Amino acid sequence: MSSSEKPENEKKFDPPSKEAFGSKQIDLFRTFLCKDEEQLKKMSNAIPLWDCLPLYSISRQAAGKMQKAGTFPKLLNFECTYLGRKTFVEIQPARLVNEGVVTEYFPGANEQLIEDALRKIATLQNYGFYENGKNRSGVSFTIYQLRQELKKHGHSRSHRQIVLSLRILARSSIEISAEDGRTKIFDSCAYFRGLSSVSRSNMAEDPDASWYVEFHPLITRAINDVQYRQFDYESMMSHKPQLARWLHKYFIAKFTNASLDRKFKIRFSTIKRVSGLLEFYERKRDAIKAIKEALNSLASKRILQGIKNENDEILALLEEEKTIGTNNEIVDVEFTVFSTVELACEAKRSNTNKNIIEGKSKEK
Repeated sequence: MSSSEKPENEKKFDPPSKEAFGSKQIDLFRTFLCKDEEQLKKMSNAIPLWDCLPLYSISRQAAGKMQKAGTFPKLLNFECTYLGRKTFVEIQPARLVNEGVVTEYFPGANEQLIEDALRKIATLQNYGFYENGKNRSGVSFTIYQLRQELKKHGHSRSHRQIVLSLRILARSSIEISAEDGRTKIFDSCAYFRGLSSVSRSNMAEDPDASWYVEFHPLITRAINDVQYRQFDYESMMSHKPQLARWLHKYFIAKFTNASLDRKFKIRFSTIKRVSGLLEFYERKRDAIKAIKEALNSLASKRILQGIKNENDEILALLEEEKTIGTNNEIVDVEFTVFSTVELACEAKRSNTNKNIIEGKSKEK
């Protein structure tokens, strides 16, 4: 057994109280406006304050290549816009012992899938918790439950892989600082503020061991302030490209007035800066191609309007405006995309549900 599987407490973690699983704020978090029970099963919450940050930018494969080449970064630094201000994000990798070797891991696509699945589980009755007095939120689950949730959406992971990802999330830290570089929006904090496992047998191998995760303060803040939007989680999880999953949540957060008579414009430079997922493409044209493939994935799921080509493939309906430099190179590209009826209806339901939840949150 590798050391990465050892489910030790990453820090002292007090299990949530029984009342925390039935608190008002977590009840609101699992409230969705749906037409039927089948649609309800597909719903989760996007959190703009968190999901639009560059959180998961290096794939495990790319990290392995950089480690072999000796170019693995000690820190990742990004500049983006947060709360209307220029913001700097600094990510520190987790250092874990794996097979007797100390290895550094940045959170990547695997960890993003884990977090998304855990947030979905948190919307189920008696799994998510929110403790007002301690200002923390999180989820209780088993590894078997998490594996089944991932498998259901085509992202099967082994017990070992999941435990490793959980520990990466508990050991990696992210610091968000405001424009002047001195005023902190949040101090450095791990992606998961708490990680704990309790079992009557061998915790590392027991699929029914009870695990607890405490979410990042930005997620807790969003739950407290009702700063989240319901969306089709099942559709988002069905995308294979990581960039498609990121763009799906980005559109949910930003395209809140989606309708058939409205367009949404987004630039290549914005996607690169805000997602962090295009930083390691050597050629700009390859990064632009990756964006188009991600948009095509959204069109195939009826999130964006699409058209069929001669091979019966669904491609996103796009308008492109390129900015050309002095040497005839592409400096930037502005993509214009078009909403589907499905996205427009989803945006309308999300807006209505948010208003209902905000009203309930203010009730004494």
